[in-house]
Amino acid sequence: MSQTHPFLDTSYHIPWSRLTPEHVAADMEVALREGTEALDRIIAVEDGKETLENTFLALEDAQDLVGRPWHLVNHLTAVSDSPEIRKAHREMLPKATEFFSSIPLNQGLYLKLKQFAASPACRELDPVRRRFVSETLKDFEDAGAALDEKTRQRLKDIESLLADKTKTYADNCLDSLNAFEKVVDSKEELAGLPESAVEAALSSAKAKGYGTGEEPKYRFTLHMPSYLPVLQHADSDALRKELFLGFKRVGHFGKYENGDLVREILTLRKEKADLLGRKNFPDWVLSRRMAKSGRKAMEFVEDLHDRTGEAFAREHRELQEFKAAKTGQPAGPLTPWEVGYWSEKLRKEKFDFDEEALRPYFPVESVMRGMFELVETVFGIKVKEQTEDKPETWHPEVQYYNILDAASGRHLGSFYTDWYPRDSKQSGAWMNYLITGREQEDGTLSPHLGLMIGNLTPPVGDKPALLSHRDVETIFHEFGHLLHHLLSEVRVRSLCGVNVAWDFVELPSQIMENWCWERESLDLFARHYKTGEKIPDDLYRKLVRTRTFGAARLQMRQLSFGRMDLSLHLEFDPASGEDLDAFIDQALEGYLDPVSEKFPSNVRNFGHLFTDSTGYAAGYYSYKWAEVLDADAFTRFLKEGIMNPETGRAFRKAILAKGNSEEPAVLFREFMGRDPDPQALLVRLGLV
Repeated sequence: MSQTHPFLDTSYHIPWSRLTPEHVAADMEVALREGTEALDRIIAVEDGKETLENTFLALEDAQDLVGRPWHLVNHLTAVSDSPEIRKAHREMLPKATEFFSSIPLNQGLYLKLKQFAASPACRELDPVRRRFVSETLKDFEDAGAALDEKTRQRLKDIESLLADKTKTYADNCLDSLNAFEKVVDSKEELAGLPESAVEAALSSAKAKGYGTGEEPKYRFTLHMPSYLPVLQHADSDALRKELFLGFKRVGHFGKYENGDLVREILTLRKEKADLLGRKNFPDWVLSRRMAKSGRKAMEFVEDLHDRTGEAFAREHRELQEFKAAKTGQPAGPLTPWEVGYWSEKLRKEKFDFDEEALRPYFPVESVMRGMFELVETVFGIKVKEQTEDKPETWHPEVQYYNILDAASGRHLGSFYTDWYPRDSKQSGAWMNYLITGREQEDGTLSPHLGLMIGNLTPPVGDKPALLSHRDVETIFHEFGHLLHHLLSEVRVRSLCGVNVAWDFVELPSQIMENWCWERESLDLFARHYKTGEKIPDDLYRKLVRTRTFGAARLQMRQLSFGRMDLSLHLEFDPASGEDLDAFIDQALEGYLDPVSEKFPSNVRNFGHLFTDSTGYAAGYYSYKWAEVLDADAFTRFLKEGIMNPETGRAFRKAILAKGNSEEPAVLFREFMGRDPDPQALLVRLGLV
């Protein structure tokens, strides 16, 4: 079957070259038929003969029959977009959505699961499998399994509509992002830009056929490696403004306008929550997360806002006064495209620190090798790139690695990396999983499989890809997510790896960023790409001193996203006709940079909230929530040694290996011996 239907191939090494758009419809039709038949077999189990294997575990298998190939289709739309794959995805989207949304609303299935859950055999299960049964039933009940048939049908319709509208939103974002380019004719117009950014712009122009060797041109896009250096460094106010306004138009003009889609998505989510008997969408989303309710999440955001407000105002006064002193103009609010520029100048002068001076010490391959050495020491694993007999990948730039347990040599998992921007690739950085290991006859798990995606500054000419410090943090962040998946030892796939509460899932990723600031760990991977030298002491000291620079502004930026998210889902009535941007402006009063000109928010280009039926919707606060957890948890490493294997093994055992096998608060207490202390974050940010 795998030769005829490549998307259904269950081999560990995925046959990427055969996963072509013309196979999508045929393969998914087979998968949907087999998945439906598997569900029917569960319903047909004779009363009294229910077992864990023929009910709950059989349900996992049935979902995997469809989920695995559909996950591959979704992945290809994100990293190898084309009209053909987009069309194939669109064709099957309603059917795949119908399959998954109908499962928790299937009365026969729900009743069969309940029968096993009430049986003596269920009570004899170990705690992890009992949690699996409990969590699965809650999934059904939270989706409306106990409601009447008419309501259940409407909930299925809502899921189908959300799938379609969020996909359109995502397509509009990608297409409008790629619709922009700025071609500069003269290098003189690029004064202030780091040489690395100029070289990247020259390379981008050449790739598009712009300019000649005698008359070179420079191309800029809205992808972050191209966009951010301009906003931070370009002396040309006009160039910064043009790119800023271009970014503001992503998802916000012509056929790419997402404003109506935002209202429609919010309306559908509100109706869904109403049908499920919840006061609002956040209360439905968060009922089984650490925050528990929308109001509790909002209180968390507002509390951090209040703790940050004084420092936020102080930082902006300092920035305004700095610009006034340098320009001879009166102090006052900056334009939005000036904030990053003058902030970078202030940082350089205040700390005698140029972030670009670090870039030569962060060639991407060295960063990866050093990161692997670090986790090998701390977490007791081995990471090896596979170059001989390398499995297929979806693009020539993609690399492939294996992770082994250092003590036993067991193959724990493998992963792909794909680091550089392409027009066919969505922006941003993310981790995802492709295969979750199964329990084998000897009690061990088969290997997991995952991936890391980024959009980093690419190599130019014979110079390797040289990263910013923030790029390095991004790699460590996504690798933290990946370790959470690959090092999981949970024997139930539904509870494995990153399948945890969303306000806990960022703990393993964000704690990894801490090693990007410590001298002992930096020395493993921060080496000059030409000389191999470590970061000089004076440059390292400058880096550390800048860690808290602008901390209040950065924290308030994150809090503003969380506040916008919660306000839209708690307080905005999409049917009222109220102006969307005016509502957001009011909701974010005191959260936004005090700039001289106001522009619409990023609500039309907020992929975390609107490119999935749920995704991070009502959950963006999770980044800050988990930052409280990671700042506190890292204090144990600081106390016991950041490279201490015993501490690392304790974190691996309590957090990375446990997935969702216990409540997040229990796992945190297992590692720290107590509940989280929010003060640790404020101390790290220099806000107390």
